Amino acid sequence: MQTTWKGTISFGLVSIPVHLYSATQEHDVPLHQVHAKDGGRVRMKRYCEREEKEVPYAEIAKGYESPDGRTVTLSDDDLADLPLPSKKIIDVLAFVDATEIDPLMFSKAYYVGVADKAAAKPYALLRDALVESGQIAVTKIALRTRESPAVLRVHDGTLVLQTCIWPDEVRPAAGIAPEEDVAVRPQELKMARSLMDTLSEDFDLSQLHDDYQQALQQVITARLEGVELPHEEEPGEAPDNVIDLMEALRSSLRQAKGGRAPATPAAEEPAAEEPAPRKRAAAKKAATTKKTAAAGKAAGTGKAAPAKKTTTRKSSAPRKAS
Repeated sequence: MQTTWKGTISFGLVSIPVHLYSATQEHDVPLHQVHAKDGGRVRMKRYCEREEKEVPYAEIAKGYESPDGRTVTLSDDDLADLPLPSKKIIDVLAFVDATEIDPLMFSKAYYVGVADKAAAKPYALLRDALVESGQIAVTKIALRTRESPAVLRVHDGTLVLQTCIWPDEVRPAAGIAPEEDVAVRPQELKMARSLMDTLSEDFDLSQLHDDYQQALQQVITARLEGVELPHEEEPGEAPDNVIDLMEALRSSLRQAKGGRAPATPAAEEPAAEEPAPRKRAAAKKAATTKKTAAAGKAAGTGKAAPAKKTTTRKSSAPRKAS
């Protein structure tokens, strides 16, 4: 594995000579620019505007143009000799809980290896201290032409340096989430948690693969062999709004469980309201029964008269007892 950076971790008065190695690699299908008309390769040339000619890479330097139009040229030596303490030192500034660093700040990861045998003992000391405390170390490091905050943490028994962006480089999220007060019912939250648990059963992150890269490779192969390009069925249109959130959650849970309906206790669901016509009919019948009973007592029978059968027709009215 190729060394990316050489330096020292400064842990109080303890120094640990280390090397950094890239911990990740991306598997991209290599594509380059071509002329769409004839497939000719399109190359980027380094062209000097003043001399109006192409210049070799060895003569390329970095430059800065000031607001008044002046240009400052900076060579690789100028950048290498910057008066920067973090250029060769990873200085541990503090130890914090991992939850104190927002994952939005994380950038590229590097494995930290020892530079010699003498560094093994202090390396193990720092690693074990991080594991026992459950904390991460906050540091700063200068890589190439940029200084970055970073954290030291442990992964599979190995120290990992994870570069971060500066806190003021994280854009505010104000105005993006819904600002109105949205009420979530307890049964909706419980159904959502049940769906989360079901989707998480037997999940293995290592089994994920890049569908885009696979599909792109299929298209390239088809072009090379001169056969018809593979096509995927058009996905159905996603609903533009959610009419019944509980029903959407219930259907999602049923699908996640392989078609089995989720068991939902009746107590969790709000009681369905009785249709309005049935309510009016029941109320009318009760009023008629009460009125008939009162009429029977008034007639001196001493007993409540039996209730007359009524209908729900507007034209029908209960007759008064004589």
